[in-house]
Amino acid sequence: MKIENLKLKIRPNKLLGQNFLVNPHIQEEIVAAGEIGPEDIVIEVGPGTGLLTKPLLSTGAKILAVEKDRQLAELLGESLIDSPNLEIIPEDILQFKPQNYKLEEGQYKVLGNIPYYLTSHLIRTILEEWPRPAAIVLMIQKEVAQRIVALPPKLNLLALSIQFYGQAKIIRHVAKGNFRPAPKVDSSIIKIIPEELSAERSRLVTPFFRIIKAAFSGKRKQLINSLSSGLSIPKTELEAAFQKVNIDSKRRPESLNIQEWLRLTSLLSLPSLVDAD
Repeated sequence: MKIENLKLKIRPNKLLGQNFLVNPHIQEEIVAAGEIGPEDIVIEVGPGTGLLTKPLLSTGAKILAVEKDRQLAELLGESLIDSPNLEIIPEDILQFKPQNYKLEEGQYKVLGNIPYYLTSHLIRTILEEWPRPAAIVLMIQKEVAQRIVALPPKLNLLALSIQFYGQAKIIRHVAKGNFRPAPKVDSSIIKIIPEELSAERSRLVTPFFRIIKAAFSGKRKQLINSLSSGLSIPKTELEAAFQKVNIDSKRRPESLNIQEWLRLTSLLSLPSLVDAD
């Protein structure tokens, strides 16, 4: 069965958030953004009808196509049966373990046109639980992509969480008419390059995320107020920490950059924060 016939046979599953990308030029841009070559191993998230899978296969890379929809996975296997460098894995991507396929840090890339509802959860899972990939290229909702690349004074919890692990940039925006069925919003191709964490940054993972979650828990709150209430730290102790890192305690969390957050975390990384469950 050809890819084109498979596309006609399958109806997108609304419960799985399926919107199939039907513009081949944009699919090629996703592959180009990933800088895929024959030496690469690629985890393709949600291959659907295989329209991104085909240009990925043409690069000569090894493709692990993870598809939750078992009917799609079966039909895709039939349509691409003559592709020796393709392995179709009928599994929920949130349950997928790269370690089971002997993938180590920096040895693979992640590409896909993903359901919008998965975006934050999937990116967190990849960055926090998977071995560090060499690159992540995803088609996601435009508004979320813009939030991810935001900088002060419009920094947010999602952007800060990703910036802790690496660098993100928007490759291009994609109009909703390039999908079947057309979603209600436009999309963007985003590329994230995870960085190898230093020993010091690795030590700060737990306190960093506790601190930023506390800081952003209260809308428009000053740092000293949100951190004092969220972390149960006296304001006098916080004020002393702010002075040491030369940060005004009356600033709001969206105004601090990643380096300022890291300096503040280093001072506030108390044993109670590091050891908490």
